[in-house]
Amino acid sequence: MEILAFGVTADEKPLLEQAFAGTHEVRCLEVFLEEDTAPIAAGYEIVSSSVNADLSGRVLRMLAAGGTKMITQRSTGFNNIDLDEARRLGMTVSRVSYYSPYSVAEFAWALAMTVNRRLVRATTRTRDFDFRLNGLMGRDFHGRTVGVLGTGKIGAAFTRIAHGFGMRLLGWDVVQNPACLELGMTYVDKDELLASSDLISLHVPLLDSTRHLIDAAALRRMRDDAILVNSSRGGLIDTEALVDELRAGRFEGVGLDVYEAEAGVFFMDKSLETVEDDTLARLVTFPHVVVTSHQAYYTTDAVGQIIDTTVANVADYLAGRRSENTLVPPE
Repeated sequence: MEILAFGVTADEKPLLEQAFAGTHEVRCLEVFLEEDTAPIAAGYEIVSSSVNADLSGRVLRMLAAGGTKMITQRSTGFNNIDLDEARRLGMTVSRVSYYSPYSVAEFAWALAMTVNRRLVRATTRTRDFDFRLNGLMGRDFHGRTVGVLGTGKIGAAFTRIAHGFGMRLLGWDVVQNPACLELGMTYVDKDELLASSDLISLHVPLLDSTRHLIDAAALRRMRDDAILVNSSRGGLIDTEALVDELRAGRFEGVGLDVYEAEAGVFFMDKSLETVEDDTLARLVTFPHVVVTSHQAYYTTDAVGQIIDTTVANVADYLAGRRSENTLVPPE
């Protein structure tokens, strides 16, 4: 059987082809799955999508009309998939429920360190042989307070690193993680965490209940010199409200690997096009803001696990099995 994979990067393609070698052929496309590209999938029973795919009801109906019966998404998040419509169409849908939490946790710390120690400004200067230190002063994280919103696998990995820095640990979640408690974390309500933390990092899923978790009111509760990092989902932050606070001169730094309107922009080369998103255009102009392109997961370890799980999801579908990765089971 030949499987069609959308949104495959040049780094990912040989890994994906090697993983399926000996069992199935895989056709890898760089284009993302959305309404304009869905017709390419005609005749493919199994389709693999990437995190920024548009799997709305309309796209799912187009895929089903072309003969697609199974979608395996190469990501943990699935808020882009209309599961009710997939169920109505009799389509099987799977995801990757787990991959290396260290990839995202370590990258969140890379963002925090980058904005704290002004690394972008420093490297830009030294490329021009300007070796002055003016404007490059950061702060020790040791002894300061970190607030971790979401203390699951990734949040816990982030917390262990914070513990290594010698930071005071505050957490917020619907369930307290024993591993974080053992490290000395104190669980508090969200308002207290926001008001008390020097560094705030987001590690919660994007749900209806968490959309704009960091809204205008939450941003106002944060310290003027706080650092905010988001390596989870862009929709957790009200970006327009964030820009308003940045324009007012607030926050020591902001590191974002995700953006709420990233679909159709992230993972693509827009360097020769006019930027139509005024909020994003303004966001990247602030000298103490770093925006990266949803790359926190992008390590050989994590991508390898994602691909291995994708292979297993295909095998489960063909055998009529379900697993922890199954979102919509086979009929």
